[in-house]
Amino acid sequence: MKKFFGTGAIAAAVLALSTTGYGFECAVKEGTMAKPGGFPERALTMIVPYGPAGGSGQVAGAMAEAVTGLTSVAINRDHKPGGSGTVGMTAYMAAPADGYNVLEHIDDASSAHALDSSRPNPSSDLIPLVISQVTFSQIYIRTNEDRFNDWPSFVKWVKAQNGKATIANVSKEGSMERVTMKFITEASGMTIQQISFDKGAPRYGALLGGQVDALFEQPGDVRKFLDAGEFKPILTIFDERPSVFADVPTHREVGMKFDPLLRFRGFYVHKDAPADRVKWLQWAFQRGYCQDSYQAFNESKFMTVIDSYRDTAGARELITRSVAQYRDVYKAMGLDVK
Repeated sequence: MKKFFGTGAIAAAVLALSTTGYGFECAVKEGTMAKPGGFPERALTMIVPYGPAGGSGQVAGAMAEAVTGLTSVAINRDHKPGGSGTVGMTAYMAAPADGYNVLEHIDDASSAHALDSSRPNPSSDLIPLVISQVTFSQIYIRTNEDRFNDWPSFVKWVKAQNGKATIANVSKEGSMERVTMKFITEASGMTIQQISFDKGAPRYGALLGGQVDALFEQPGDVRKFLDAGEFKPILTIFDERPSVFADVPTHREVGMKFDPLLRFRGFYVHKDAPADRVKWLQWAFQRGYCQDSYQAFNESKFMTVIDSYRDTAGARELITRSVAQYRDVYKAMGLDVK
């Protein structure tokens, strides 16, 4: 597996090797673990704080399929979008901590806690079962766009619009996407309106239908649009060019010096869930990552460019580092860090 490790402080920290949970090799894909006290005796519920069409919805579906294939235990997905993950997190924390409820969440949970420590800490208020995706972001335009066709011409066009140019993005201030766009606009000297969408499908549809001029997203989430030749990336926010996007410049190559923030997605259970049930869920979700169906899914979503696996210990290290990094970023931005 080829890996592209960044040289910036944040990228280096995010990708730092942990003594456990990094560079996992799926040598044993099968195997069984006895159900503790018969658990689970019924279907699990997976709360997903985002819509079904976006990256979280897709990874939740893929992991549910993999875990069910491994264990024969059904998983019902309950999508609760809103507030860039806060609606789903609130619902999850109010659900019974009996092990039957699991949570899919992304780095938004870490950045939310970094800004306001009263919000749940995903490394301590929750137990990470597995981090199963780590990826970079890009900026996309329509392939048939005739006003600009690459990053330099896009920046030139945006500057000529006097603040009227638009880009589709998530809504939450302080999110990885919003922070990165702030870095990009400041570094490039351009002003662009960020049009907010919490759900992936409307966000992608806005670019496809011409309601916005560009899109901020991760490549795996828009794979079908890339394969269909409808979207094309014009900027990669990473320290080196991934081989699959060898013709797309990185933010550093166009003169931006900020360290890239990365997207990560994983699965969690409440810290108060019974320990024997947690142990079984850790086994099921970590082995689920190794299932052929999930490996094929990650491959199809460009999720093998960066090593995507972290077990519980590795996930806690990743989250703890990310929280500290976001706090530093927020303080530098002048935000009220609580």
